[in-house]
Amino acid sequence: MIQTTKAIVINTIKYGDTSLIATCYTEKYGIKTYMLKGILTSKKSNVKLAYFQPLMVLNLTAKHNNKGALNFIKDVEILNFNHSIYATIKKQTIALFLAEIVYFSIREEEQNSQLYQYLETSFLWLETHDNCSNFHLLFLLNLTKFLGFYPEMKDVNTAYFDLQEGSFTNQHKINAVSGENLVQFKKLLGINFDVLHEVDFSAANRQTVLSILIQYFEFHLSGFKKPKSLTVLKAVFS
Repeated sequence: MIQTTKAIVINTIKYGDTSLIATCYTEKYGIKTYMLKGILTSKKSNVKLAYFQPLMVLNLTAKHNNKGALNFIKDVEILNFNHSIYATIKKQTIALFLAEIVYFSIREEEQNSQLYQYLETSFLWLETHDNCSNFHLLFLLNLTKFLGFYPEMKDVNTAYFDLQEGSFTNQHKINAVSGENLVQFKKLLGINFDVLHEVDFSAANRQTVLSILIQYFEFHLSGFKKPKSLTVLKAVFS
């Protein structure tokens, strides 16, 4: 069935010598994969390679098949080109990292309008704001609300945060965050992007909180992989 939906580009892989397979998070169908036949060589097609950069927001008209099947695009329109993101090293590095995070975190081929809205508005915020050094940290934490493992806020003033249980406790456990690391982690709890500029992290604190969040994802998402771009991200923000 041919349908039009908004879509955020998450990943592309080369298929043969001339084609790509693109993974997008769509407003109507969740995760979908699209075969882009001949896109690497064709100059006449209205489906351009430049449209499929990570986090690009598109309006796709496509033949959407059953779950697990490749889909074929009939027409595409750019809704948000992300000029700022791809003009700055910091933003581009964040974009590549978060695209990998989404790719490894979200696999459901079903509509989730609230999750789609979170992704689109978050990436638009990144596009339109300059103070973005902590953006990826808050994005990761707030993404867990939609993935089902946002930290339980009960007993938030206790001495430890149990990464495996996702809760605060006074019991010391092997997978617990404590001390100064916990103080830094808690700076992100309960806030949104509008007050992100008020969060003060040193470069070392930022790396620590990032490591905590990655470990948290590993505990709660089966098959989650550390993004390949993580090393570059750490270098850029060191």
